[in-house]
Formats: sequence, C-alpha cells, structure tokens
Amino acid sequence: MEGALDGRGKAVIFSAPSGSGKTSIVRYLLEETDLPLGFSVSATTRPLRGTERDGVDYHFLDLGAFRNRVEQGDFLEWEEVYPGKCYGTLRTELERLWQEGKAVLFDVDVVGGLNLKRALGDQACAVFVVPPDPAELRRRLEGRGTDAPEIIEERLAKAQRERLLGPQFDVQLVNVDLPTACREAAALVRRFLAPGGSARSGEGS
Repeated sequence: MEGALDGRGKAVIFSAPSGSGKTSIVRYLLEETDLPLGFSVSATTRPLRGTERDGVDYHFLDLGAFRNRVEQGDFLEWEEVYPGKCYGTLRTELERLWQEGKAVLFDVDVVGGLNLKRALGDQACAVFVVPPDPAELRRRLEGRGTDAPEIIEERLAKAQRERLLGPQFDVQLVNVDLPTACREAAALVRRFLAPGGSARSGEGS
C-alpha cells in the first residue's frame, strides 16, 4: 500500500554525467509524485547563478568556510569536482529530512553518488542515469546554451569516463525518453521505500 511508504532512515541517490537528465527526473519525483521524499541541499563553493537562492538551491560557502566545515566533520561526503569547486553533503540535511519522515533525495555527480552509497550502505538506493549516445549528449549540452565550447568538450570527456562507473550503482536507468525514464524512476523508488524494499529491488527485470 502506498500509505505504508516511510522514508525515515532511507536515501535515494541519483547520479549521472552532465546532460543525462537526472535533474529533470529528480524534479519530477519531487513535484509530480506523492512519494515521501525531501531534497538534500548540497553545499558548494561555486558562485551563485541566475535566480539561485542560498539554502534552497545550494548552501553557498566560500572555500575557507567549506574547508573549516570539513575539518569539523560536518560533511557526510565531499569532493573537489573541479579545482577550487567543492561540493558536499551536510549531515544536518539528512537529520532534517528524516525527522520529517522523508527519504533523502540526492542529485549529485557520479563520484559524489558513489561516496554517498559507501557512507550510507543499505540505507540508500543509488541510481545511475545512463546518458544517451555521445552525439545526443552533445546536442543536449549545446542546447542548454550555458557553456563555452571548451567546457562542453570537457563535460563530454568526463561523461565517457563516468559511464564506466555505472555498474557500481544499484540501478542503471536508461534515459532515452524523459517521460518514460521519470515513470520508471518513480516505480523503482516506490519499491525501495515499501516495507522490506531493498536497493536492488528497484532494478527492472
């Protein structure tokens, strides 16, 4: 029964190379389903962009403050994704959402996802969103209109390396058609949050 779903003590991790559609899938799960999920707001040292809000999109910290919090043990996991650009998960995010009876929903890069899976073990279901072929991935990245050509090339090369890490996740979700991928994501999360559900139980047949 749907009413039996309980997110306390559980986490769902979505990771993928840039341009794979994971953020659209996460947004669907949060906005278009009644699953007991709460979004984990990551901390970052990168500057605020556009209409982003501190504490909503990210916890924006300068590099010094970020490193201080690392030393204090405030992070469940963190990494330096690009030189001077750090991202991490504050332990307080998990505590806040679990107290609300929600599973913690993560939208993180591939290395961050594996770090979270290692930290949380069986409490987490780690989903790797498989990107389309390189040509389609290039089209999506160029279609954003937010990155310079050299940045796109860097992201494409990184995506090829990250794709090799897919088997280390509990589930690999192929995103060829976004609406289908969203429905499949909702189904696997529902199975994971059901009584007796496990990370691998979310995997399609």
